[in-house]
Amino acid sequence: MNVNRIKLETYIPETHLQALRDALREAGAGKIGNYDSCMSYCRVTGTWRSLEGANPHIGEVGTISEEEEIKAEVVMDAECAAKTVDAVRRVHPYEEPVIHLIPLLDLEAL
Repeated sequence: MNVNRIKLETYIPETHLQALRDALREAGAGKIGNYDSCMSYCRVTGTWRSLEGANPHIGEVGTISEEEEIKAEVVMDAECAAKTVDAVRRVHPYEEPVIHLIPLLDLEAL
């Protein structure tokens, strides 16, 4: 099966949402037909524990952290995936950003 479109999901502090939106657009993600900057987001609560050797943006090493984050989702053509992941990493403040790439089925092919 050929993958033509991909959905990217990431979790980011709300303070960085506009920078993320701009970086996604510049990378070619979020373009649907005659529209660009198409992105969905919602507030979620994230939890994590930074391990020894980590340099956390939020929280302390060895302590479980719980913070409000934004879950952002954007769709892109598959050829934009690598450039888009690089763009997310460039603007993301976390040492280890969560970035999910999910292949999408082409409805035309069904």
